[in-house]
Amino acid sequence: MNGILTNLRSTVISGIILTIIMIIVIIIWHGDSAPAYLDLGDGNWWAFFLRWLHVLSGVMWIGILWYFNFVQIPSMPKIPDEQKPAISKVIAPAALFWFRWGAMATIATGLILALINDYLVDAILIGLNSGDPKHTGIGIGMWLGTIMWANVWFIIWPNQKKALGIVEVDADSKAKAARTAMLFSRTNTLLSIPMLYAMVSAQNLF
Repeated sequence: MNGILTNLRSTVISGIILTIIMIIVIIIWHGDSAPAYLDLGDGNWWAFFLRWLHVLSGVMWIGILWYFNFVQIPSMPKIPDEQKPAISKVIAPAALFWFRWGAMATIATGLILALINDYLVDAILIGLNSGDPKHTGIGIGMWLGTIMWANVWFIIWPNQKKALGIVEVDADSKAKAARTAMLFSRTNTLLSIPMLYAMVSAQNLF
């Protein structure tokens, strides 16, 4: 067990194996009365699987977004200058890798999920053509998520590369880039709250 938990890859693989075992146990235990989403031959299973990947990706993305805004940014002024390179040269670049690709996986799985469940257009139009409040909820969530994704890839990441020295710029440009990245990261934190409400309400209120 110690060998599994001291290696991240082994930990993740073990989590996937445990999930598969859980699915098999539920199918065997409940037989014909098992939920439809556990039937691998049912098209609903693939939709459920995509939703699960969408949620996993979203947890990675928003979890790191909140780490940046609730932990790293507020803590930076308290860290001695000689220790800050550990954050800017090691931790932040690694976190930004998972942050931006978590964002990409979230939007990709979300769009595919909407497409195969035949509500992509209704969601894009926030339910104006269907009159369905569920499409309004999921549509608002999708638009907010898309804005957040665009902020990550086209504003936060390019500016973070300058702020962290991955792209060489002068000191003034570096400071300006760091502030821009922070402000748009805060914008995403602000948008994440109504975005998550819209997504959850579409699944549970309507």
